[in-house]
Amino acid sequence: MIARAIRKAGPVIAALGVSAPAAADTLSFYGTPGLVDMPNAYMLSDGEIALTTAGFGDTLRNTLTFQITPRLQGVFRYAFIKGFNTNGEDRYDRSFDLSYQISRETAHWPAISVGLRDFGGTGVYSSEYLVATKAITPQVTVTGGLGWGRLAGRNAFSSPLGAISDRFETRPDAAEGGISTTGQVDFGAWFRGDVAPFAGVSWAVNDKLTLVAEYSPDLYTKEQQRGAAPVASPLNFGAQYAFDNGVTLGAYALQGRDVGLSLSYVFDPAKPPVPGGSGSAPPALVARDSIEPASTRNLSAALSAQGLTLENLEITGKTARIRVVSTRFLASAQALGRSARVLANRLDPSVERFEITFITYGLPVSTVTLNRSDLEELEFSPDNSWQMLSRSRISDAAATDRGGELANLYPAADIGWGTYFTPSLFDPQNPLRFETGIKLTGFYAPRPRMIISGEVRQPIYSTIDESTRQSDSVLPRVRSEAIQYFASERAKITYLTGEYFARPQEDVFARVSVGYLEQMFGGVSAEVLWYPVNSRLALGAEVNYARQRDFDGGFGFQDYGVWTGHASAYYDFSNGFYGQVDAGRYLAGDWGATVSLDRAFNNGVRVGAFFTLTDVSFEEFGEGSFDKGIRVSIPITWLNGQPSQRRVGQEIRPVQRDGGARLAVRNRLYETTSGLRGAELADSWGLFWR
Repeated sequence: MIARAIRKAGPVIAALGVSAPAAADTLSFYGTPGLVDMPNAYMLSDGEIALTTAGFGDTLRNTLTFQITPRLQGVFRYAFIKGFNTNGEDRYDRSFDLSYQISRETAHWPAISVGLRDFGGTGVYSSEYLVATKAITPQVTVTGGLGWGRLAGRNAFSSPLGAISDRFETRPDAAEGGISTTGQVDFGAWFRGDVAPFAGVSWAVNDKLTLVAEYSPDLYTKEQQRGAAPVASPLNFGAQYAFDNGVTLGAYALQGRDVGLSLSYVFDPAKPPVPGGSGSAPPALVARDSIEPASTRNLSAALSAQGLTLENLEITGKTARIRVVSTRFLASAQALGRSARVLANRLDPSVERFEITFITYGLPVSTVTLNRSDLEELEFSPDNSWQMLSRSRISDAAATDRGGELANLYPAADIGWGTYFTPSLFDPQNPLRFETGIKLTGFYAPRPRMIISGEVRQPIYSTIDESTRQSDSVLPRVRSEAIQYFASERAKITYLTGEYFARPQEDVFARVSVGYLEQMFGGVSAEVLWYPVNSRLALGAEVNYARQRDFDGGFGFQDYGVWTGHASAYYDFSNGFYGQVDAGRYLAGDWGATVSLDRAFNNGVRVGAFFTLTDVSFEEFGEGSFDKGIRVSIPITWLNGQPSQRRVGQEIRPVQRDGGARLAVRNRLYETTSGLRGAELADSWGLFWR
């Protein structure tokens, strides 16, 4: 409904000289804005995620679409095609798409987009397109475009790009009759060869029902080569019904011979299911002259009620210095605001300045200095968040000492148990396998910055160990035999490490970890991170010696050992995007680099993608050609509204091979400290008064 309202307002806004983006209100069988099989030129709203499952005949497509920026869209698709492989076996196909909106729709100009389908997969759906879409009435839109590759089937003609260069006139053939098994990015085939026109129309009958019709040039040639019936008609028709909760159900007639169904769900990560959360309200400030100073014990209890653990308290003249660990709130600015109000309500009225230092793993990370009188003045100001930020000072906490440390903090220990669920995705024999069971976790901290921790898992039910797929890797098998680590039904040590964290000097952090570092490797890991407190740039270096663990998850090791390490650069682009480059040596002994880009929303939801290229050739790497994937991380508080620092997430790799495999060390320094440093702390300041 919102998308249609935007589209209806578009021509009016454009007539006033403003370019209004038109948001998609129909998703195609490919899970992207479009008609039935054909794309249109619209985008989702910025940041939206669409989940789609669509099936007809012998084909089922499951798609995740993410609107990376207002004009750039990324897609991961996992399709099932019955009997598609040359040996008659079913095909589970993975592919990536990208599309970019060149121009937005105005009163006199259509939206125009360019797109790549299956540019980094096996080539089953490999195609490119240029498409334009225009609303001719508030209810009716028309679409027309040109398609290359798979979309250049019916009524194709020579590409107009041939006028630029002869190389655009022919399209290179991939392996296996047009199907690649490598998954490499084939830049040399893009927008080459013949082109064919496609067109369609969409009619929004009302705010819920939309009818679509299209002319498709896709002859499903690759499917026909493997026994599918010929396409009987280029005309496809469909009807989509949108429910109020973001779910849309579609029914279609395709190719003159098939019927199909689709189910999609579109949501905005910036808008949690429980708006505003459901946690307790922060304490209101009380009049300073009515305060009776609290004891350290009572102050500690008051902070604990707000999800904060007090470690140090010093009062010198009019200045109070505390060191706290935030255990509840995801946004550090929210924890800061709660800390400041507890101090203002509990400390002697003569104390005017608060210096609040955040601690993680015993490390002092950042110190925020603010005035009590500013809290009192700005509590009910309409613009109190940015005013409080402008009056506060964020500084590095390396120089803080342990003066005023509370008694009986160390040694500290805890133990607990829970359940776990570990999925294993994209096995060609079964695309979803999993293991579930119970886990026991614990830690012991004999002193600040020193932690011994571990986890033991006892499987209860597993389908991962049923896989019979064997590794064919020519590289050291550092990841491709992962299934064997699930073969045993005995209890397994997931990790068991001793860690030490340090602050060698201002803006510098250090970590040393030793033990069973992850499920497949143990050894020693050392890391250093330079991260100026108010900088958006951080630089790090890590060196490890890793030895492969026995498959049974016990204390033993195999013969394979390797020195590995990386130099890393991290950058916060300040608009919700975070970039990372890691260059160095990987577990299989290969050298290369990993590039990552994540988008983080203010509520903590993160969506990202990564790829790794090393000196391992595509042929040596094997299926997939190089390591790549996407990842999604969602805070528990986004799901239920309750304050929590816990997250759920999944990293999705089309295939896990040995090239570009990095050691999975826990508690890397940037991940541990970034939420408490100046730039990211300031970015969350809107929650200071929450």
